[in-house]
Amino acid sequence: MDFRQLRTFSCVAELGSLSKASDTLRVAQPALSRQIKLLEHELRTELFTRNGRGMVLTEAGRLLLARTSGIVRQIDQIRDDIQSTKGPPSGQVVLGLVPTVSCVLSARFARRCVEKFPGISLRIVESYSGHLVEWLHRGEMDLAILYGRSADLHLNVESLGRDNIVAVGPRGCGLARKKSVDVGWLLRQRLVLPSHSHGLRALIEHAAAQRKIKLNVQLEADSFRVLTSLVEEGLGFALLPPSSVHGEVADGRLETAPVSKPMTRELIFASPIDRPASTASLAITTLLREEVAACRKEGLWDIKLS
Repeated sequence: MDFRQLRTFSCVAELGSLSKASDTLRVAQPALSRQIKLLEHELRTELFTRNGRGMVLTEAGRLLLARTSGIVRQIDQIRDDIQSTKGPPSGQVVLGLVPTVSCVLSARFARRCVEKFPGISLRIVESYSGHLVEWLHRGEMDLAILYGRSADLHLNVESLGRDNIVAVGPRGCGLARKKSVDVGWLLRQRLVLPSHSHGLRALIEHAAAQRKIKLNVQLEADSFRVLTSLVEEGLGFALLPPSSVHGEVADGRLETAPVSKPMTRELIFASPIDRPASTASLAITTLLREEVAACRKEGLWDIKLS
C-alpha cells in the first residue's frame, strides 16, 4: 500500500462516488479506479461494492477505513504544517459540535474563521457526544465541544463549565410566567425527548428514577431541530439548555422556565491525546475559545464556570 492509494480510497469511501472523488482530488476517474483496483489486488479482497448509486464499502473496506483514515489525515496535516511555517495557517480542520452547541456557535464561528484564516478549510460536524468521542479517538476529528465526564474520555480535555437544563414548552403554555417549575411536576408531563442513546435522556431518566416517576414519552427525536419543532406544535415539553432555544424564545415561539432543582451537564473542549495538534487546529482552538467567551459576554450562553 502507498499513500496515494490510501488517500484515494479514503476519499472515495467518504464521498461514495468515483466521479465526486475525481472532482475533489482533481485526478481523472480512470486513474482513481486503477489505484483502487491495485489496492484491492494487494489486499486480495474487494473494498467496494459497485452499483448504480455509487461505491459502497464492503466489510473489509469498512475495516480498512477505520484503521487508516486517521493516518491519512495526519500525513495531510504534516504537509499543511510544513507549508504553514512560511505563511499563515492552512489545511483542513474538522470540528465536532453537539447539536445544542452547534445552534449557538456554528454560523458565527464559521464567519470569524473565514475572515481571520482564509487558508483554513473548516469542516463542522454536528452529532451527539458519543459519536464525537469515537471520531476523536479514530483520528477523524481534530477537536470537539461536547458533553460528558471529562475524566472518563481518555482525551485532552478542558472544562468549559456546566450548562443548565430548563423546561421548554410551546407558546402560551405558561412557563414564561413562572419563576421556576417543580422538577417532579415537569417529569410527569408529556415529554418530547431524544432516544436512550443520548446523554441528556440518561440525565432525565436518572432524575425520574430518583423520584420513582415513570416518564410519559410518546415522541422521541434524535434531531434537535425536529425535537424543538415538536414542542412548538404543542406535542409535549422538553428539557434543554436555554442557549439552544434563545432565538425561538425571543421570537415568541417557545417558552422556558428554570427547574426547581437545577439539572446541569459538564461541557468540555476535547482533542485527541495520542497525536500533536496541527498548526491549523491550534489556530482554530484559540479562535474557538475567544468565541465561547464572546457568547458568554453577550448573554447568548449561560454556562456556569466549574
